[in-house]
Amino acid sequence: MDFEAIETLRERHAAWRLLRAGNASLILSFLGGFFVETNRGSCSASELAAELDDVLYVLNAEAADGAGQVRYPKMPRAYLEDWAASETGYLRRFYPSGDDEVHYEVTPAFEKAYGWAQSLKTRPFVATESRLHTAVELLRQIVHGTDTDPESRLTDLRRRRAEIDAEIAAVEAGRLPVLEPAGVRDRYQQFTSTARELLSDFREVEENFRRLDRAAREKIATWDGSKGGLLAELVGSRSEITQSDQGHSFQAFYDFLLSDARQAELTGLLTRVAALDDIEQDLRTRGIHHDWSEAAERAQRTVRQISEQLRRFLDDQVWVENRRVLDLVREVEVAALGLRGSGPDVGLEVDEPGMAIQLPFERPLYQRPAMVEVESLIPPTTEEVDPDLLFSQTFVDQDRLGDNIRAVLPERSAALLSDIVALYPLEQGAAEIVGYLALDDGQITVEMDESDETMLEYADPDDQTRMRRARLPKVTVRRR
Repeated sequence: MDFEAIETLRERHAAWRLLRAGNASLILSFLGGFFVETNRGSCSASELAAELDDVLYVLNAEAADGAGQVRYPKMPRAYLEDWAASETGYLRRFYPSGDDEVHYEVTPAFEKAYGWAQSLKTRPFVATESRLHTAVELLRQIVHGTDTDPESRLTDLRRRRAEIDAEIAAVEAGRLPVLEPAGVRDRYQQFTSTARELLSDFREVEENFRRLDRAAREKIATWDGSKGGLLAELVGSRSEITQSDQGHSFQAFYDFLLSDARQAELTGLLTRVAALDDIEQDLRTRGIHHDWSEAAERAQRTVRQISEQLRRFLDDQVWVENRRVLDLVREVEVAALGLRGSGPDVGLEVDEPGMAIQLPFERPLYQRPAMVEVESLIPPTTEEVDPDLLFSQTFVDQDRLGDNIRAVLPERSAALLSDIVALYPLEQGAAEIVGYLALDDGQITVEMDESDETMLEYADPDDQTRMRRARLPKVTVRRR
């Protein structure tokens, strides 16, 4: 980076501005402890102000001088508004959908400043071996994933198979190589660092998506061209987000988290690692996979808002055009009423050539209607009808479907409907699929993504040997 670029960052970047602020210690310690250390997302202004009030009370009591001067004289909400101002940018201030109270969350700039401040602390143990193994493994994946030579790939696969066979033989012989305590701590430190960096990266990904959403709103507000041109611009922006490298990487990560098997595996691994005696457990990583899911959902929600701009634009345009038509109709009516009392200044008077005369005898005479014989007696039938058919109907127990979802999903998690159907096969066919889509009991919500689709296979309820397929949008089941 050259001198001008660094000077621009020093003057304009919010992270650098935070490090130069006079109360940087208060901002970093309070917001970092409240949001970052607890893996917290957004928070209401009242809760955040109450926590800040307690912190300010302690700091002012410790730093008060004999004259009664305090170090932080402002009210907590005033500090929050200063930190969320456009010229600072340490907090994001917004109103969530369906809530009339202000909420706050930290920005990626604050995450960068807080991470840099944490990196200045002296570490008694620095992980090097695990990072070296990670770097080498990434190089292997790159080379192996881009190699188009079948022989080269087969050679690599045979080498890895030989290594696995040798390891199996060693275990069968009773030789169980285990990690040394230093190696365990090395890898655990690398895991905790990477896990927390992922949460920080999600805030930056969400901010990038939000910036694209803001650009779409500005484009709609200032557009003066044709509607088709604007629609092309909006659809192109949505496609660019989905097809970009960031969009591909984020979607792959999101699909990985939605897998019930992956979530169960992560839960089991975290539980087993927490039981080890060689490490000092970081409590912040106990439910880190749930925090990943929440952060990914916030980013996914931001992407959906960009698509909603297109629908809102169409609704607004239709309303404006209908209003214009009604205004024109009213103008015509007002002009017609104004001319109703006065005749035209110029014109021609034309006499009616004659009167229409209809004689009485020109009308047709009365005619009796033709008689039609009606058979009122219904011959008896000998065909027997099963009365049970009147009462047979298909009933889908939605309580049972909700119990299936609760048995698979832990709280604050999500999964694809196809994964749930794989564990609990459909017994009532298409009616049971509709029952899943109609679930909404306050704890379980069903979301459909029209940009993707899924295929469900099930046995025909009337003929179990016959399989049927149902093509649906991508359905995500979420449990609060």
